[in-house]
Amino acid sequence: MRSFLFLARLVATVLAIGLLSLLRPSEGRAQEGLQPLLQEYQAEIAKPSRSTVDRVLSALMAADRPGTAEFLLRWQDRGVYERPDDGLFFYAEEAGGALRLIDIDGGAAVAEVSSRDVNQIRPNSGVRGVIAAALVPFELNAPDPARRAAALDAIARSGDASQIDPLSKSIETETDPALKQRKERLLTLLTAQFASALPYRLAAIEGLAGDISIEARSVLNQLTARAQGVGTALPTDANIARVLEVGTDVSEVEAYDRLVAANLAPPRQSATDRRDVLAQHIVDGAVGGVPLHLLNTDDARARAYEALEAAGTVPPRAADDEVARAVAAHVFYEVYAEPNPEVTAAAEAALASTSRALGLFQTFDLVLDGLSLASIFFLAAIGLAITFGVMGVINMAHGEFIMMGAYTGYVVQLFIPDYTVSLIIALPLAFVVTFGAGVVMERLVIRHLYTRPLETLLATFGISIALQQLAKNIFGTQARPLTAPDWLSGALTLNDIVSISNIRVAIFVLALIFLALLLFILKRTRLGLEVRAVTQNPGMAASMGIDPDRINMLTFGLGSGIAGIAGVAIGLYAQVTSEMGANYIVQSFMTVVVGGVGNVWGTLAGASMIGFLQKGIEWFNPSNTLAAQTYMVLFVILFIQFRPKGIVALKGRAAGD
Repeated sequence: MRSFLFLARLVATVLAIGLLSLLRPSEGRAQEGLQPLLQEYQAEIAKPSRSTVDRVLSALMAADRPGTAEFLLRWQDRGVYERPDDGLFFYAEEAGGALRLIDIDGGAAVAEVSSRDVNQIRPNSGVRGVIAAALVPFELNAPDPARRAAALDAIARSGDASQIDPLSKSIETETDPALKQRKERLLTLLTAQFASALPYRLAAIEGLAGDISIEARSVLNQLTARAQGVGTALPTDANIARVLEVGTDVSEVEAYDRLVAANLAPPRQSATDRRDVLAQHIVDGAVGGVPLHLLNTDDARARAYEALEAAGTVPPRAADDEVARAVAAHVFYEVYAEPNPEVTAAAEAALASTSRALGLFQTFDLVLDGLSLASIFFLAAIGLAITFGVMGVINMAHGEFIMMGAYTGYVVQLFIPDYTVSLIIALPLAFVVTFGAGVVMERLVIRHLYTRPLETLLATFGISIALQQLAKNIFGTQARPLTAPDWLSGALTLNDIVSISNIRVAIFVLALIFLALLLFILKRTRLGLEVRAVTQNPGMAASMGIDPDRINMLTFGLGSGIAGIAGVAIGLYAQVTSEMGANYIVQSFMTVVVGGVGNVWGTLAGASMIGFLQKGIEWFNPSNTLAAQTYMVLFVILFIQFRPKGIVALKGRAAGD
C-alpha cells in the first residue's frame, strides 16, 4: 500500500513539474523573439554605419527569426525607434500628435509617448542601400508585386552569387507572368556571371548569344574583359586572350612604355634629357671623368652618362639600342580577367553573335530614322513640288505657309484644351487658312510675275520676311507649344536599339495618307486631269476649254494648304516659331529638285533619297547635324550635274524648260 502511495506521489510530482514547465516560458523560447537579438547589436542598430551594418545583417540572416524581413524594411524606411530608458526598439504609428509604440515581436501597442521621448533611427543612404540588398531574398516572395519588382531592380543594379538560390526558388511560386519572365532572365544573367557549376554557367552564356539588351551585353563584356600583360615569358596559370606582335598589334614605343610602367626597364632618355642631367653633375671641369671640352659628341656624352650611372650618381636610362633589346626580350599579351578558358570562349562566341544582331538592329533603326525624316521632307515639299511643277514658280514663302499651319494649331489649342479634339480641328482648319492665304498671294502677286522667275523669287522672298515679322508681332519671338495628345506620347520600342517616337509614326502615316490622296486627286478627279494637262502642255489644255489661270490659282492654293497641314504635323515635335519655316525651305527645294519637278512620285523619291542619305551621314558623325546638311547640299549640287531633271523627269512644259 505504501509502495502504491509512493508511486502515486511520484507520478503527481512529475506531472506537476511538466505542467509548470509548459506554463512557464523557457529561456530558449524567450530567446526566439527578434528583440533579444537586436539588443545584442543595440549600438550598431541605433547608430548604423557602413562599417558595422554588415555584421548586424549577417547575424539577422543567420538567426532567421520571425519578423526579420519586416524589421529590415522598417529600418531601411526609418520606421524604427529606440527608447532611451531601456534601449529597446519599437515600431511607431501616429496617434493624435503622439507616437504609439508597437512591440516588434508581438505587434501589440505598448505605450503612447511624445516624439521627444524616443529616438528615430535614421540610416544614411549608404546603409539603406546595404539593407536593401539584404532584403532581396525576402522581397522576392513579398505579397505585393511592386515590392517584388523593386527586389528585381536591386538585383539588376548589384547582383551577386548569393542571390542565385533565392531567385531560383522564387520563380516556382511567382504568379505574375511579367515578373516571372524577368526573374528567369535575371537568373540567366546571374548564372552566367557567378554560377559555380560550369555546365550551368556555359548554358547560361550560350543563352545570351544574340541578346542585344544592355544587361546581356554588359555581362558578356565583363566575362571577356581583358588586361594588358608583359613578361619574359607567357604565364602558365593565366587565361591568355592573345599574344601581341610588336610592330603590328603594338608599336615599339608603346611596348617599351609598358615595360617601364611594369618596372621591367628603365625610362627612355632623349638627347636633351641626357644633356640636362650631365649639366647638373659637372665636377672640376669634367662629367663622369670626361672633360667638358670633349663632350661635343653623342658618344662622349653617352660615356659620361654611363660613368655616372655606374657610380650610382644618376638613375639608369635606356638608350635606343637598349630599348630595342629590352622589347625583344619580353613578350606582350592580353589576359582575360575570367580565369576559366571555357567560359571566355563561350562568352566570346556569344558576344560575336550579339554583335551581328546588334549591327542588324542598328541598320533597321537607321532605316526607321531615314523613313521618318523622309516622311517629314515629303510633307514639307509636296506642296512646293505641285506649285513649282505646274506653275514654274519658285515660292520662297513656302516655309512660311508651314509656319502658318503650325500657329493655326497653336491657336486652336488655346480655345480647345482637349488635345485630340484640337488636333482633329486644327488639321482641316490649317488647310483652309493656308489655302486661302495661298490663293490671295497668287491673285495679288504671283499671277503678275509669270514667266519672270527672278522677280518671282525676289517677291516671294520679301513676302516670307514680311510673314515672319507679322508672326513675331502677333505671337512674339518665344517658341509656342503645340502639344501632342497623350496617345501620341512615348515611343514604339522593339528593343534597346530600335525605337521610334509615336509622333514620327503618326507623321509617317500622314505622309502615306497624303500620298494616296494626291494620287487619287491627280489620277481620278477632273481637277487632277486638268492639272496634269496644264502641266504637260498649257497651250493645248487652253484650246480644250481648260482655264490655265484658274488651275494655277487652285494649284497654288492646294500646295499652300498641304504646307499648312505639314506645319501642324511638324509643330507637334518641333518648336513653333516665326522662323520654323526657314528650317525646311532648303530641304523642300532639294527634295523637289532631286526628285523631279511637279511629280508626286518624284517628290517621294527625292524625300527618301535625301532623308536616308542625311541619316547615313549623321551616323558617321552623330554630334554634328549641320555638317550632314552641308554634305547634303554638296551632294545635290553634284547630283543635278548628272541628272538635271531629277529622278523622275516630267514631260511637256517641265521637260521643255
